[in-house]
Amino acid sequence: MREKGLAKTTTKLIAAAAGYSEAMLYKHFADKQELFLLVLKERTPAVQLQLQTPGSGDLAENLTRIVQQLMEFFVQTFPMAASIFGSPELLAQHRTGVTNRGYGPAGPVRSLKAYLNAERDAGRVAAASNTASVSQLLIGVAFHQGFLAAFEGRDDVPNARTKAEEAVAAILPALTQEPLR
Repeated sequence: MREKGLAKTTTKLIAAAAGYSEAMLYKHFADKQELFLLVLKERTPAVQLQLQTPGSGDLAENLTRIVQQLMEFFVQTFPMAASIFGSPELLAQHRTGVTNRGYGPAGPVRSLKAYLNAERDAGRVAAASNTASVSQLLIGVAFHQGFLAAFEGRDDVPNARTKAEEAVAAILPALTQEPLR
């Protein structure tokens, strides 16, 4: 499914890859969509941001590492996500499934915002900084870089560390300086 996408992955191909007959698949799965959703659940890497304890380490380095982790996540999951968006029925089922489990695309933003708010409480982020917007911007950079790498057929983002450092350097003033009045 990752190599061909959902539309071009037939149950015959799935059965052959698994070493079973096509009839055996239908004894365990109602249809290709059900099989796909279960594969997604099992194979999609979770976004487990490795957040430092607020107030520890270098803030720029901590954020750089987070952006790199997100780039890796997005480049790995784009092929599967594209398949989901190719089928309105599958997208609706997936949306319901992740929402019912408390997951979804807003999760990384919430996690990063909570981390930045804790850094603000520790005195390393300016009190008036907009941590929600900064979180969305940093995750947007990771998302876009992951998309570009997946579009180019890559398994990772070229120069991910440098790209993450540059994004963090561009946004860090919004976190560490009080806004002009």
